Amino acid sequence: MTETPINLNKVRKIRARAANKAQADLNSVAFGRTKAERTELERETSRMARDLDGKAMQTPPTGANQGTKKT
Repeated sequence: MTETPINLNKVRKIRARAANKAQADLNSVAFGRTKAERTELERETSRMARDLDGKAMQTPPTGANQGTKKT
């Protein structure tokens, strides 16, 4: 028996890291966008909302278009 002993705690930790990394890769494919993609989408959404608000028609207050004609 000339082999050196194996530290089982290190082996468990290495396996756990590999499993976590594999799960993270699966999650990033299933759900993920890069931070740059999320930021770009948020910026574009904000710009579109701003443009839409600027193009909205302003409605007169209620009763402003009613004549003063008495019947």
